[in-house]
Amino acid sequence: MRILIIIIAMFTLASCGEKQGKTRLTLGHTLDTRHVVHLAMVHMGERLDHYSNGKMELVIYPGGQLGSEREMIELLQIGSLSMTKVSVSPLEGFVPEMKLFSIPYLIRDREHFWKILEGEIGQSLLDKTAVAKLKGMGYYDAGSRSFYTSDAPINTPEDLIGKKIRVLNSPTAMDMVKALGGAAAPIAWGELYAALQQGVVDGAENNPPSYYLSRHYEIARYYSLDEHTFVPDIILASLPVWDSLDKQQQDWLSQAMADSVVYQKSLWQKASDDALAAVIKEGVKVTYPDKAAFQKQVAPFHATFDNSPVAEQIKKIKSM
Repeated sequence: MRILIIIIAMFTLASCGEKQGKTRLTLGHTLDTRHVVHLAMVHMGERLDHYSNGKMELVIYPGGQLGSEREMIELLQIGSLSMTKVSVSPLEGFVPEMKLFSIPYLIRDREHFWKILEGEIGQSLLDKTAVAKLKGMGYYDAGSRSFYTSDAPINTPEDLIGKKIRVLNSPTAMDMVKALGGAAAPIAWGELYAALQQGVVDGAENNPPSYYLSRHYEIARYYSLDEHTFVPDIILASLPVWDSLDKQQQDWLSQAMADSVVYQKSLWQKASDDALAAVIKEGVKVTYPDKAAFQKQVAPFHATFDNSPVAEQIKKIKSM
């Protein structure tokens, strides 16, 4: 059934390039339409319409209608989808340097996070997506990721021992959970509610808006704000589609993307605070673990990157 859906999507989306003299771009993602990242993409479409004077249109397919994040990346590569929003972690299989964001306790806080994204490292990572026939357009704030569990809070690394935790489809994210004593399961986002409900996993990790809007708090009632990683979302365009646009169209789309980044950043912190307040109101037990024990636990894991291709970037990030 999934293969059939993707085949139908390929033929449907491939026919949407031009309509009545208007260039139509398609964008797929897995999030709820109430999520601020979706709202930012809607804003991008509005700005694109403005800059192009109605000559370009962005059509958004939310909620995983077109498949998982990996499936949509593959649609981009063959030019059957124009754009997608994914977490950078699944990109690790396409652009190995993206593993930087899944290394726990490497990024200290939100200010540090944006210095990385808006600086040389952030731009170089966007540029590296070209090797996978992708065009890195820009980053959205996805806050910090923390553990949530069904039976007991994660307040120390020892609390993860024996726990099966859903993570993003990233080898580094899986190794992170292993380094902390747990077992990792890279389950698709759309399948996670059922996995929590059926006890396939004991918990997961994500930011407050995603935890709240997914309703995972209904099952996983303990949210431990350890903030182990800051993993941004990234907007990707299909490189074949990007190359098919003329210079003016590319400029319109780039400016619309830049506007949406500013808009999304302005919404993110309030959305995160509101989501946290909402789950507390619903009876979720929120805890604030001491990060020192977790940082000590992952120190040997950090050392495994000392002679890796990202060693120099890690050194720069730590020295910022």
